[in-house]
Amino acid sequence: MNIIICGAGRVGFTIAKLLSEQGHSITVIDQSGEDIQKINDSLDVKAIVGKATYPSILEKANAIETDMIIAVTRNDEINMLICQIAFSIFKIQKKIARIRSQDYLNPKFTRVYNKENLPIDVIISPEIEIARSIQRKLEAPGALDSVPFTDNKIRLLEILIKDNCKLIDIRLNELTKNFPNLDANIISIIRKDKFFIPKKTDSIKKDDKIYVIINSLQMEKTLQAFGHEEKISKKILIIGGGNIGFNLAKNIEETLEGVRIKIVEKDKTRAEFLANQLNNSIVINGNGLDEDVLTEANLDEAETVLALTNDDEDNLMVSVLVEKFAKDQKKIDDKRTMALINKPNYSLLQSSLKIDDLIDPRMNTVSSILKHVHKGTIENAYTISNGEYEVIEAEIIETSELINKELKNSNLPEEIRIGAVLRKDKVIIPRSNFVFKKDDRVVLLAKKDSISIVENIFRLSSV
Repeated sequence: MNIIICGAGRVGFTIAKLLSEQGHSITVIDQSGEDIQKINDSLDVKAIVGKATYPSILEKANAIETDMIIAVTRNDEINMLICQIAFSIFKIQKKIARIRSQDYLNPKFTRVYNKENLPIDVIISPEIEIARSIQRKLEAPGALDSVPFTDNKIRLLEILIKDNCKLIDIRLNELTKNFPNLDANIISIIRKDKFFIPKKTDSIKKDDKIYVIINSLQMEKTLQAFGHEEKISKKILIIGGGNIGFNLAKNIEETLEGVRIKIVEKDKTRAEFLANQLNNSIVINGNGLDEDVLTEANLDEAETVLALTNDDEDNLMVSVLVEKFAKDQKKIDDKRTMALINKPNYSLLQSSLKIDDLIDPRMNTVSSILKHVHKGTIENAYTISNGEYEVIEAEIIETSELINKELKNSNLPEEIRIGAVLRKDKVIIPRSNFVFKKDDRVVLLAKKDSISIVENIFRLSSV
């Protein structure tokens, strides 16, 4: 597929890297000569210095033969205009734009995004996506991440194995004996920063991060099996009332009963806005690093603390203050801390600062965009391991080569692991003799190099 990416920042760079490695023909456009030079030095793609709103620059990028354009510059209006020009002049079929302004995202105005007005096919809002991601984590206490597939009938859980897990050193092929009624499938493991797809004879170890495909109805049961019995937090403190903090609080108010939210926001005008827009959340105007303000916000009583300001250093410092306010080690262990971090190098501080989860807005945005790039009947995709792998949901149609084949005879590459199948309303963890049928919805793990194979297996036609 021929794809133009407008914007060579962290998101644009990452998308260009992953899509080029999947075999797509990529052209990147940016006004910054420095950013384009980084692209030229690092990636095997075409890179152009210039304004992507200029038709001549898009023409130079061969827009006339382009299948998709992805606008991820730092400016909403520029991203919109790029999509308009791409459609009006070059008839580019699929147009994706990153839009941050909440006003543009107001549901009242969605009718503006159509072929007659602003021809944008997919709008990606990083702040809304991150808020949803954090809420999923809150709904699955004990999991580092929780991602729904197949209309939330199947979930992907990322779980840290602690020393209280009774399944440590037990081979994967023996787990079924211990939990015969558990619909769960370990599809990958991160061990000492190394990602691998486990064999049946492998076992899990302390400090492993495992990715498990599960029946959503068994989420609590699955977490307990792996040693996690944490409860959903009822007292949540959010430091930073920007778009992420606001959307998160709004979502929690609408979906989680009995949860008390406090938000600390240092900008007075913004704090007043939050207080007027939210129904059940307490908003405190003050600096989230001021110990008096944190005392007023009852930091010591908060069960989950979310540092969501626009400043990485402030977010890390909040985590330090959480530890300072805790009266003993148990208080620290019982609290869950999450911090929004834009600079990847800060991930090295996670364990020393006792942060349970670092939230990377770049990979959230990249994951949201990539699922709209795939061909065939791929309906959903989620990026893990910094883009090296994707967990994909796809439907088997009558032209798929998997129809009526047993899993053991499907000739799938080792880099592809079938996690679970939804057949009608039944979740199935497939064994080697499982036979694929038409209309099965399959959730699988695939390495980026194998994405084209997955697209071919789940293609729309036999041509």
